[in-house]
Amino acid sequence: MILADILQWLLLILGALITLNAHWLGAHALFPALVARARRKYVEAPVKTTLVGLAAAVPTLVVVIGVGKSVPNPAVTALAVGLGLIVGFLALVGSAGLVDRIGAGMPSPLDETQPWRRVMRGGIVLGCAFLMPFLGWFVLLPWVLVSGLGAWILAGRAPRVVRAAAEQPLDQAS
Repeated sequence: MILADILQWLLLILGALITLNAHWLGAHALFPALVARARRKYVEAPVKTTLVGLAAAVPTLVVVIGVGKSVPNPAVTALAVGLGLIVGFLALVGSAGLVDRIGAGMPSPLDETQPWRRVMRGGIVLGCAFLMPFLGWFVLLPWVLVSGLGAWILAGRAPRVVRAAAEQPLDQAS
């Protein structure tokens, strides 16, 4: 293995870890209430969260792989891949709750004014856990994505009262 191969793998892994953290931070910034509800699901019922995610992920994978391999039409294949990417994105949004939970286990005085730091700390720790050969790649990462999908499903929509307050225009707050 030459130096170029080593640098290629190093940069691919670093890029993946940075991308995962960016998704988790973005989910926390765009959907803070959803991430908070997903975090509660990880605390209250982690096994149920994983089983719900598994029940949703397995049929999706079967459809995506089955359609992708059996239908020769590129448009249908693109739709199947798009479905898989959407489900993957939703899994990342839900797993932001786990990252927030991990970060909350390492409190900092700045968490009150900058809550995104919890997500950053949790994302760094979880991302480093993914680096463990085989166990991190083939057990932990798929579990986080499957349980993230379950957390997203179980977190559901906000109660009507919370949604009404969130839908209020920003200029009315002043």
